[in-house]
Amino acid sequence: MSTARRSAFVGRETELALLRDALAGRPGAASVLYVHGPGGIGKSTLMRQYANEARAAGRPVVHVDGRALSSAPEAFEKAAAAVVHAPGALLLIDTFEYCQSLEGWLREEFLPSLADDVLVVVAGRHAPDVNWAADPGWADVLKVVALDDLSASEAELFLERRGVAPAHRQPLLAFASGHPLALALAAHVARTGGIDLPASGSWRPTPEVVASLLRQILGHLPGPRHRLALEVCAQAHLTTETLLRAVVGDDAPELFAWMREQPYVDHCAEGIFPHDIVREALAADLRWRDPERFDQLYRHLHGHLLERIASVPSERLLHAVGSLQFLYRGEGHMAQSHLWHLPGLVEDHPYGPSDEAHVLALAERAEGPGSAETVRYWLRTRPQDFRVQRLRGTAPAVAFSAWLRPEPAQGREHDPIAAAAWDHVASHVPLGPGEHIALGRFHVHPRHYQRPSPVMDLMLWRMLGELLRDSGLAWSFIVLRDDGFWNAHMEFCDMTPLEQPVAVSGSAYRIFAHDWRDLAPGAWLTDKQQALMSGTDEGFADAGTPVPRPRAPLPPPTLSRPEFTAAVRSALRDLTQPPALELNPLRHSRLVADHGMTLRDVLANAVACLVTERGGDKALRVATLAFVEGAPTQEAAARRLNMPYSTYRRHLTAAISRIEEVMWRHEETGLPLLPP
Repeated sequence: MSTARRSAFVGRETELALLRDALAGRPGAASVLYVHGPGGIGKSTLMRQYANEARAAGRPVVHVDGRALSSAPEAFEKAAAAVVHAPGALLLIDTFEYCQSLEGWLREEFLPSLADDVLVVVAGRHAPDVNWAADPGWADVLKVVALDDLSASEAELFLERRGVAPAHRQPLLAFASGHPLALALAAHVARTGGIDLPASGSWRPTPEVVASLLRQILGHLPGPRHRLALEVCAQAHLTTETLLRAVVGDDAPELFAWMREQPYVDHCAEGIFPHDIVREALAADLRWRDPERFDQLYRHLHGHLLERIASVPSERLLHAVGSLQFLYRGEGHMAQSHLWHLPGLVEDHPYGPSDEAHVLALAERAEGPGSAETVRYWLRTRPQDFRVQRLRGTAPAVAFSAWLRPEPAQGREHDPIAAAAWDHVASHVPLGPGEHIALGRFHVHPRHYQRPSPVMDLMLWRMLGELLRDSGLAWSFIVLRDDGFWNAHMEFCDMTPLEQPVAVSGSAYRIFAHDWRDLAPGAWLTDKQQALMSGTDEGFADAGTPVPRPRAPLPPPTLSRPEFTAAVRSALRDLTQPPALELNPLRHSRLVADHGMTLRDVLANAVACLVTERGGDKALRVATLAFVEGAPTQEAAARRLNMPYSTYRRHLTAAISRIEEVMWRHEETGLPLLPP
């Protein structure tokens, strides 16, 4: 059994390095590791590997299982007694959540009483309490490790070592992502003949698999109201106490506080959200168990979020719209046109006079001087209709957009797009008293012009929000570059393209129109949601919404995965050496060739994406210094970042692995690699 487990173990190089440093007595190594993460994330598997490493180093291992203990210090001392008499022992305390009440005693009395050469690993579902960090005595002794999913390459290796045939791996990876327990369950199904891939081309886990996954991840729930709270959290993009109250009532504060403490629930500045595999498993399980209640919950959330858009202050509008849009995430064109980023990476602000120079420069760079003159006209006449977008922590605008509400015939003489819109209105039913049009005229982000990105997400959300809050709206027009990319998305939104494109600065633009006088935007969206809910549903990841329309299959990448990995590592080393970068085989990859970006741009975007990961700030700092800025040596980079060399190496290894993974995923899917 031990041999089989060792051969099946994959990944966790960063976590293993921490123990190896401690076993070797390297400077700065922690003598207590506190590993935490949700059920099924691989804590016990890592603990077994830790035991193997310690035994190989000649260290005795003492194992304490929290499930077998009472919550009394005496019981713990008895179970761990051997560690007192075993010099240099490794004490492994697993499933610590079962004896979490001993945490204070463990920190204050038991651990300080151990010999200096004893190493300790604590593993449980919950993060350590704040008193560890508050005590300066633990600063150089304790290392907290938040265990996360396996990377994409590690997940594929996991399935390979579990004997899953190559043809079956992709649908299983789509289901499980990098969650170890989900991967193990999927691999078991594959080995026992539970997948008929040639017939279906995809895999939907059985209710039994989903139920088993949830049992082990969620553990024992206090009651049905807690289950309901999790089901709400699974449907919503981000859950707040306000949102929860709209569904569960006065229990919301207690339930929200409980969810915040769960290891499979994460948080950001705008609310809480569950781990992806938990989100989709909860939705799939509820839909199978009680489809009527699933529909009721979905409709309730949709109605609440739609009402909220009408009443929230302007500064909260984008958050409200993003939450509503998230309910449509399984519809194919919505999924392909949004990145569903978490708030904070990009900021949306009203236009101010100090932004004028930046906005005009952005317009000229992305659309040409003729377009910049058109922007200048609208800035002079409708400045209140413009928004600027900034990346977090930066002052100049990187993009701008405009939702124009022109006066009758305004802009006809200065903007060919406005002239075409007014001609369209005149050729149909003219505006009545109190009616007006709206023109989604500009969506300018030169770096990734009118392609999915966090910036484009905000532009789309802003348009929908303004649309839903607009009274007296007769026509809306949305203007996009006429390259076909947005046609399917606009069709889904019932936006009809005008017959002829309009040329501006030598580029063709398509105008998409909708007459709102028969059905107001809010009623239209409710009807759209009801139509989607009544459609047939297949698959796991889209359990809350209809199946994404299939995309045409892409040809295989020009490089194999090992060739691609080697090329990425070489390109990162040569990032500051343009002649060497020109010889890299990645220049002919889909990432570069299909999206009009240089290889340097693609690599810089991959490095920038590190910031969205757990602990990504350190990985970003390390990778930026190592590759973008080009530190002379790794030792010099570690000194500049004020990090121990071993810590720098761990962060660098993790960053390189993540960069490879992100780039390969985009190479396989054909989607552009955009920065956050």
